[in-house]
Amino acid sequence: MKTNSRSYITLPGILSPGGLLTLLLLSGGASAVSAGTEAGQRVAADRKLGNCYSCHMVVGAELTGNAGPPLVQMKSRFPDRAALRAQIADPRASNPNTIMPPYGAHNILTERQLDDLVDYVLSL
Repeated sequence: MKTNSRSYITLPGILSPGGLLTLLLLSGGASAVSAGTEAGQRVAADRKLGNCYSCHMVVGAELTGNAGPPLVQMKSRFPDRAALRAQIADPRASNPNTIMPPYGAHNILTERQLDDLVDYVLSL
């Protein structure tokens, strides 16, 4: 593995026509989260609020879990924002046996926190 001056990592022989896969380091110059989704990122990371990283893998987050699906390509997985919000607010509606907490139904998050979290998750 090699790092160049632009904060990229190159891994030889993986997935690209030229034999290199280049990944932008999330801790580098470019931010993975826009200013509009920072509040949602704080909710996701806060262990007393969303605590999303304890169950979901999120690129760039530390100590992520694998009990839930990875939070990647979320706009393509949830093109309807309302469906994602409903899933976070009360996942029991689509899966009565889920281990995911019903963040809205049990008032774990406020309406504003739910909206901020949905904005953040859709940015992933």
